[in-house]
Amino acid sequence: MQSKDLNRRGALRMAATAALAGAGAGCASTTATTAATPARRPLAFNDPVWNREVSARLEANADPAKFVYGAVSGVVAGVRDGEKVRPLMRFEVFSTIRVVRMADGNYQRLCRELVFYRSLETGKLMDEWDNPYTGERVKVVDVANDPYNYIIADHFPQPPSYGGLNKETRAPRPYLRNWSMLDADTVGLESDIHLYYPSGMQPAQWPRESPGPMTRVSEMFRYIIRRSDLEDATRGNIPYHGVWNRVTPWLPWMLMDQAPGHIIYTGTMAARETMDFHPQDVVARVKERYPKYLVAPEKVEGPSLSSLERYAHDQKPAAPRTK
Repeated sequence: MQSKDLNRRGALRMAATAALAGAGAGCASTTATTAATPARRPLAFNDPVWNREVSARLEANADPAKFVYGAVSGVVAGVRDGEKVRPLMRFEVFSTIRVVRMADGNYQRLCRELVFYRSLETGKLMDEWDNPYTGERVKVVDVANDPYNYIIADHFPQPPSYGGLNKETRAPRPYLRNWSMLDADTVGLESDIHLYYPSGMQPAQWPRESPGPMTRVSEMFRYIIRRSDLEDATRGNIPYHGVWNRVTPWLPWMLMDQAPGHIIYTGTMAARETMDFHPQDVVARVKERYPKYLVAPEKVEGPSLSSLERYAHDQKPAAPRTK
């Protein structure tokens, strides 16, 4: 009987020791898991400061020593009354973007951007294009826009002035962007801008390139973001994918002679910390023609213009069309 009691007590001691060891291992495992879990930034769609902080990280990297490469790829289509929308060419956007935190806590966004155009038929980047509307072969002009900057703050910025052409101003509004939950793990963001302002290419001076006395432009951005990335406070850059659309006058180099109609860009967009996913021919053209654009600006240099005002700044009016 005593031997049985001793054996029973020994078994109980062994079980208790094993339980304590298991508990200790469990605590150690919990501690390790907690240590490996990144700091969390809870979603706060209705907080202007939260909107500012995550927007800066969507645009670029919170570390000013780093920058991201923006990419958009898609189709340029023409729109005229009385006919269906007509795909005209493809396009490729290559941009470099940096954000720098300012003394007031807001961010200066610094960007250089390029747009190249591809043949629908051959897939090759173009320097000339046969305009199906006019029957004329025209010179393709790359968009080389340096810079395009603005402030990311806890309130919405004023509309771009484009060198003073756009006089529109708006009352200050808290920076509360249009977020939505697409599912439990995915966040959507809508960001649109609609502008109507005097053209930088007035018909008297630019009869072939001008859209007319006024310019109407809209851009619509749709971002798709992993919730885990948006909530990860350790991320300097928050990756995303999405869709970009632009409604704009005829591209000036199409030489449409102020004909009625307009252009629609539709493309998929992303921002990356590497050039590895850009098409090789795009990167080759950047290196050959625009090496400065391989690195994002480090400070504000010059006025921010759209591609239309940049064209007016860099190009000369075309000669009148020969009949």
